[in-house]
Amino acid sequence: MKTLISKIFIAVMALFIMVGCSQEFLEEPKPTSGVSEDVVFGSREGVEAFISGIIRQFRGQYTSTDAAGLNSIFFARSVKGNDLIQENTWFTFDYANDNREPTYRRTTFTWNYCFYMINQANVLIAGVEESTALAPADKIELAANGYALRAFFYHQLVLDFCPTYSADVNFPAPPIYTVTSKEGHPMSTVGEVYKLIVDDLTKAVAGLTDDRLGKSYINKAVANAMLAQVYQVMGNWAGAEAAAKAAYGGDPEAVLDAASYRSGFDDIENIEWIWGSAQRSDQSNYYYNAPASMTDHLTTSYSATYINRDFVALFSPTDVRGYFQKKSASITNLNDYRYWITRKFTFTFEGDNAIFRTPEMILIEAEAKARLNDFTGAHDLLYTLQQDRDVNAVKSTNTGAALIEEILVERRKELYAENGVEWFDAKRLRRGITRTGNHRIGAAANLTADDKKFFLKIPQAEIDSNPFIEDAVNANR
Repeated sequence: MKTLISKIFIAVMALFIMVGCSQEFLEEPKPTSGVSEDVVFGSREGVEAFISGIIRQFRGQYTSTDAAGLNSIFFARSVKGNDLIQENTWFTFDYANDNREPTYRRTTFTWNYCFYMINQANVLIAGVEESTALAPADKIELAANGYALRAFFYHQLVLDFCPTYSADVNFPAPPIYTVTSKEGHPMSTVGEVYKLIVDDLTKAVAGLTDDRLGKSYINKAVANAMLAQVYQVMGNWAGAEAAAKAAYGGDPEAVLDAASYRSGFDDIENIEWIWGSAQRSDQSNYYYNAPASMTDHLTTSYSATYINRDFVALFSPTDVRGYFQKKSASITNLNDYRYWITRKFTFTFEGDNAIFRTPEMILIEAEAKARLNDFTGAHDLLYTLQQDRDVNAVKSTNTGAALIEEILVERRKELYAENGVEWFDAKRLRRGITRTGNHRIGAAANLTADDKKFFLKIPQAEIDSNPFIEDAVNANR
């Protein structure tokens, strides 16, 4: 299959390139064109340099501004909901929930990019496990990086190309590759992909340590954060509770910093960031760097994202997260979609992107406790976060469904524009999203429960080149 083969070749080429991306990466990594796999996988330093090259690809300049690495996948999900409003520019078709056909850029980019990263992970796993030079303990830890990466990107694929786990575990899902291959594989199922993801993350959690080269790298906490999200989707609440707690450390007060919430969301060293994508001005993805490049209206950027008035109304005047302002004094009509903007993100060429933050893990643990009927535990966790964000917060007395709803709203308030949380929650819980307020595109972009618009069709190029995937694969998509 042509698409896959090209990605495999790119992945294998990464064996011969050591790329530096930020201060936390290896000291002055050098290009190593022509260096054999034996050299790359002949020392821990060589493997770490290879991992640096993989991590560098989290933020690239690929197809276009809205197809530029992991951050663009996250932002495409963010604009599909009710809380953000996107101008008629990049991401506008995602905002319209009309960007899922087999030849569309969103479909082809997300598929190709995720499989590219999966193939990188497979090269890493095989190279480490087949190495005769690495110490046994190093092999376990370094291979665990590969298992975590593979699981993470398979989760992105199954989220974007399939109905949610609880809807149909037998629904056709992207092919599974655990080694690099020149031959296409048949479609798998949602259940099979989630089994691979859980198996990989179980190995990753067991094999990783707390140490890492920097916060854009994976350690045990990051793998637990991945697992917490996966268990959320699967409805494994005991597993989600334990993994989320392990990811942030179990002491919520020690990992929250309200004062930093208005500092621009561009610094990976923030205590609340568990995992992020780092960059610097001379190795930047420049204006491809959504969400900041889209949401920041106070500097030179696309200034293309606005905030739904109904979402603004959810925040109290003393909530540090309610960092909104009017776009212009000349815009006085609340029905104008340009009325509200956010100052949450500051755009610079060296701005970092968050992937996992401690508040998300605290809220996953709180939701898990609520679903396991530990309402007191859920109240305590929720209030710790709410009080940190709002000095006038009042501790919840809700139970059951009302408490779940409160937690879901808190997730939207905490994580908006970061990772598509509103879309993620609606999809995993099999709910619709109804556009309200002052949207530029309203009811036409509504999503019903289990709407097919929650997932993408299989790329036509993949169908054309993989003999195991029939044209009919998109008939029910």
